[in-house]
Amino acid sequence: MNNREVAHTFVTIADMLAIRGDNIHRVLAYRRAAEAIQDLGQDINQVSAAGKLTDIPGIGQTLADKINEMLTTGHLAFYDKLAQEIPPSLVELLRVDGIGPKRARQLYDTLGVTNLDELAQAARAGKLRELPKMGAKSEAKLIKAIAELEKHGDERTPLGTAWPLAHEMLTALASISGVTKTAVAGSARRMRETVHDIDLLIAADDAAPVMDAFVNLPQVESVSGQGPTKASVTLVNGLQVDLRVLPADRWGTLLLYFTGSKAHNVHLRELALKQGFSLNEYGFTPTDGRAEILCATEEEAYQTLGLPYILPTLREDRGEIEAALANNLPDVIRIEQIISDLHMHTTWSDGKLSVLDMARAAQEHGRQYIAITDHSASLGIAHGLTVERLRQQAEEIHQANERLGPDFRILHGTEVEIKADGTLDYPDEVLAELDFVIAALHVSLKQPREQMTQRILNAIHNPHVDMIAHPTGRLIGERPPADLDMEAILQAAAQTGTILELNANPHRLDLKDIYVRRAMELGVKIAINTDAHNADQFDLLHFGVGTAQRGWATAVNVVNTWPLAQLLAWLREKS
Repeated sequence: MNNREVAHTFVTIADMLAIRGDNIHRVLAYRRAAEAIQDLGQDINQVSAAGKLTDIPGIGQTLADKINEMLTTGHLAFYDKLAQEIPPSLVELLRVDGIGPKRARQLYDTLGVTNLDELAQAARAGKLRELPKMGAKSEAKLIKAIAELEKHGDERTPLGTAWPLAHEMLTALASISGVTKTAVAGSARRMRETVHDIDLLIAADDAAPVMDAFVNLPQVESVSGQGPTKASVTLVNGLQVDLRVLPADRWGTLLLYFTGSKAHNVHLRELALKQGFSLNEYGFTPTDGRAEILCATEEEAYQTLGLPYILPTLREDRGEIEAALANNLPDVIRIEQIISDLHMHTTWSDGKLSVLDMARAAQEHGRQYIAITDHSASLGIAHGLTVERLRQQAEEIHQANERLGPDFRILHGTEVEIKADGTLDYPDEVLAELDFVIAALHVSLKQPREQMTQRILNAIHNPHVDMIAHPTGRLIGERPPADLDMEAILQAAAQTGTILELNANPHRLDLKDIYVRRAMELGVKIAINTDAHNADQFDLLHFGVGTAQRGWATAVNVVNTWPLAQLLAWLREKS
């Protein structure tokens, strides 16, 4: 079994346990373990052979024993036993909007439904309305939800697609009279690379006009549900959007609750109970009958729990609450600290603007210096530069620097291809002429792990290579990451001082947040770059900063926050 198969088994077990009604902590333990394994930069079989499974975050000895059993026998006795009680196919029902674990168990116990096909048949035969708390109206909603699932599927949507849609809808709702606050919540606010749905929050005393406007927005294909303060719709692209409206005096707990993550919220509710409160989106309710505590801001909500404010990007229950209790939260990178962009393209390769125009656009976006890094010769599809053209470009960059004056600097660089045989596209003597050298993978991304990893290691150990761009080569939802030993790559980068890029384009976000976190632990320097091909793409920076925050990155370890002199000194020392 490989990482994906082990992680999938644990996800299925978590869903089966939730349907059975097990303790939420047991369910979350399997979910966290699955996520850690899926994001592991090493082959799980190698980690097991080295006896280091318990070094993986979220994996204790019990789960390590189960992983070892799967790896050695190809199956898991615990899963087989659980499957006799809860059919694994029952998990499919959770994909339907409106069906949670309790409802799935009810459908199984009362109607014998075990999969989506049987659910659809039961719904169309009018059997669901006979269940407690269902009725004909709820049955009709489920029939509609099943049809939408069949039409659109339930794949997660890239953040880069969901984010502008969410803000476009929110802007329309913000103009309604009586609306005082608006926010995008959920996974999007936490800057997860993909989202399952969009959560929109509004503060207003009168929810009715907001509800009416929401369900009639032009992006809406169908309405799944509409009540006095909440509504759910499906957009024409299949994305589900949920809206919640409450008065402004409850805004803090509303925003906290619907931002999540689920694991973070569970941890907060446990803290609240220990202090004599129950916590939900409405506020804090004392368990001894005292008056309810309302919070108009998230800061007030955290303060009520005795905690400092925790940024949304940190709320994944990955140690942030423990760090907050110890007054040791990381001072993570902020977008206003970024003063440079070290990866972009011009009309010399596949960009849309000249060197001077890209520099001026970067300057307008607050950058103090940039690196022009057009593609190298072998990437013909991107009109890569021959050595002769690279040297011609150097003269244009020199002229642009003279025109821009002393307050802005353009570095001459390249995005040199790491070829399929592991060599670089330019010889070392050419790379030595440049101010900044990026090495990147674009071709032969399906080679075996050892070969793929060695290609990047070759580049890392080349003294002329300053940074590895978008290391895994993935395109979210389009192209999977290359099969790499990321631990070996991170260790090598730490050893050589090679910078690893966090590509801010929301269709890449490469490095993943989990690798950023590991980079911080090892002292690896990262660069958050837009990889801009036109002026508008400088606006993508916030996606990269959000991902860096999720990895607990601090400004000292992000080279884009350094003054130019500091970066140049680092590069000289490295080489």
